[in-house]
Amino acid sequence: MENNMAFTIPAWVPEGAQRYLAHTETGQSIRDIARSAGCHASTILRQIRRIESRRDDPLVDAALQSLADQHFSENAAKDEPLANIRGDDIAAAEEEFEREALRVLRRLCETGSVLAVAEDMDKAVVVRGTGDQGSTRTAVVDCRVAQALALKDWIVCDNPGRISRYRISSAGRTALSQLMAEVENRARTRNEIGMSEAQSPFQPMTAKAQAEGAGDRPRRIRYSAAESPLIGLARRRDRDGKPFLDETLVSAGERLREDFELAQVGPKVAQNWDHFLTAGGRGSFGNHSGDGCGSSEARNRVESALSDLGPGLSDVALRCCCYLEGLELAEKRMGWSARSGKIVLRIALQRLKRHYEEKAEQHRLIG
Repeated sequence: MENNMAFTIPAWVPEGAQRYLAHTETGQSIRDIARSAGCHASTILRQIRRIESRRDDPLVDAALQSLADQHFSENAAKDEPLANIRGDDIAAAEEEFEREALRVLRRLCETGSVLAVAEDMDKAVVVRGTGDQGSTRTAVVDCRVAQALALKDWIVCDNPGRISRYRISSAGRTALSQLMAEVENRARTRNEIGMSEAQSPFQPMTAKAQAEGAGDRPRRIRYSAAESPLIGLARRRDRDGKPFLDETLVSAGERLREDFELAQVGPKVAQNWDHFLTAGGRGSFGNHSGDGCGSSEARNRVESALSDLGPGLSDVALRCCCYLEGLELAEKRMGWSARSGKIVLRIALQRLKRHYEEKAEQHRLIG
């Protein structure tokens, strides 16, 4: 039964859950499962007991019930025989799950973010606290994806109820790093075979890939699972009690970062943007410098935005929005006085917001 399950159950299903379903849905004995798995029966028993203890979690329970209905019922066996399951369909489904998992886990890494799931709802939402009991919705998630994340123990719920709130677990943070590396590797492979402009979801890069593509000069770590410095500033209040950065300014910064990340995708997976770091002056940038030109349209959008900001403002925008440097580090590197960086950053984001609005107006008039 163990070998058959590998073909009938999606690959994202944890091994313990596969064995739990084999035992509960088909009546296969623990000793038989242990024999086919090549391990001791006590190992299988612990796995089954652990899965059973997690069924108080509504997402875990729903995931197990859905898997049982789809892959172990008599109708499922008739409707989808093994011979009709295509390998490319399975691969496409797995890639879609990884893409959705990456999107949701990245949002859950933002401080104050939770996944809210209501009973009998087809969708869940990721919300981020904005202070003063306010919140902002940052993602909508299909409940099947949420169930998979819970079954894999990537999200956990401390207090299930009519509206259950899930947070990312330590296992989820580890999985996020692995997913980021896998998607990046796929994008690099596609580019190497002449598909540099192939459509692929925006994905961040790992520090290892940056080091490999940066040549002799080590690159700074631009992105991690940690939140953007903009998120922390958005939770602060000014003298009038209003958010120091409103949602429109944060969105402008995130838009710049997304284009920056897209512009990095290429054979060398790294580009030199130091031309805009006027304080450092460590290099120059050109449209045709190097082979890793990534997405040309995204690169042009980033260059246009930074050029419009000008010296100083482009510095802080590049460091804080794209490289995700903290304000204290940015102030130190640019020789600014303490606590002055947040004011300059807000001015840069206001100018950046105006830049995107002007571009949108130009496209509207041309269209």
